[in-house]
Amino acid sequence: MGLGLTNRLKSIVLVIVAAAILSSCSFVENEGLMQVHFIDVGQGDSTLIMSPDGKTMLIDAGDNSAGDVVANYLKKRGVSTIDILVGTHPDADHIGGLDTIIDSFEIVDFYMPRKSHTTNTFLDVLNAAKRNGLKVKEAKAGVDFKLGSEVKGKFLNPRSTYSDDNNLWSAVARLEYSDKSFLFMGDAEVQNELEILGAGENIDSDLIKLGHHGSSTSSSEEFIKAVSPDVAVISAKLKNSYGHPHKETLELLKAQSILIYRTDEQGSIAFYCDGKKIWADKKQGTYNYYGEGK
Repeated sequence: MGLGLTNRLKSIVLVIVAAAILSSCSFVENEGLMQVHFIDVGQGDSTLIMSPDGKTMLIDAGDNSAGDVVANYLKKRGVSTIDILVGTHPDADHIGGLDTIIDSFEIVDFYMPRKSHTTNTFLDVLNAAKRNGLKVKEAKAGVDFKLGSEVKGKFLNPRSTYSDDNNLWSAVARLEYSDKSFLFMGDAEVQNELEILGAGENIDSDLIKLGHHGSSTSSSEEFIKAVSPDVAVISAKLKNSYGHPHKETLELLKAQSILIYRTDEQGSIAFYCDGKKIWADKKQGTYNYYGEGK
C-alpha cells in the first residue's frame, strides 16, 4: 500500500472517530478551535468560519429565503459581530440573505468582487450596506486578510475582468491555521481554476468547498489533484433541478479517495481544527448521484 493511501486511510479513521466524539460536545467545549460551519441553506451557499480567538467570517448567506436561517444559526453560536463578510458573486443563491445579515449583525469588513448586477437582490444588499454605513471592499486576487491573530487568508480570484457570467467573478478564498488550510471556491469555474494554477498560487489545502455546488463546470481533475484535499464539501439541495452535485464530480472525488461531505445528505456540517488535525460533527456523506429533481 502506498504512503499517500496509507495517510489518507489514517485521516479517514481520525475523522470518523473524532466525529463520534464531537457529536456529544457542546459549543462551549469547542471554543479555542478553528471552526468551519457549512450551513444548510438548500440550493445555495453559506459558510461560517470562527477563529480560535473568537473572530468570525461569513461567506455568503444563501438565497432571499435563507437570511433568517443563517442569522439564527449564527446567533445560536453566540455570534453578534461578523468581522469579515464576503458575498462571493451576485447570484441570488449566494447573496440573497446578505441584507438580512447586514441588518442583524455588526459588520466590520465587507468584501465583494467588482461585479455589479441589476437584480433587486443585488440592490437590496447594496442598500443594506448603505443604511448601515458599511463600505464595500473589493474581493480580488492578491488581497490578504487576517481572521484574528492566528488565521490568515488570501483571495485568489477574481484575477481579471470577465464577461457577464457571474460565476467567473466568484471570490475564492484560502485560509490557513497552523498546519492546516481551507479553500473556499464560491461558484468559480474551470476557467478560474486554470488561471489560479497558471498564477502559481499556493492552493494545496486539506479541505475544499467545491465550486458551483459540485457542478461538472468546476472541480477539474487537474485542479483537484493540485489542491490534493483530504475532504471535499458540497453545498446543495437534495435532488435539486440542476442535478448538483454532478456525476462526473462525484466520480472524480471517489477516484481520488477524497472524503465527501454534502449538505444535501447531512444538513449543516461543522468542522473543527486544532491546527494539527481536522474533524467533523457528522459522518461522511456518499458518492451517490441523485439526478435532476423536479
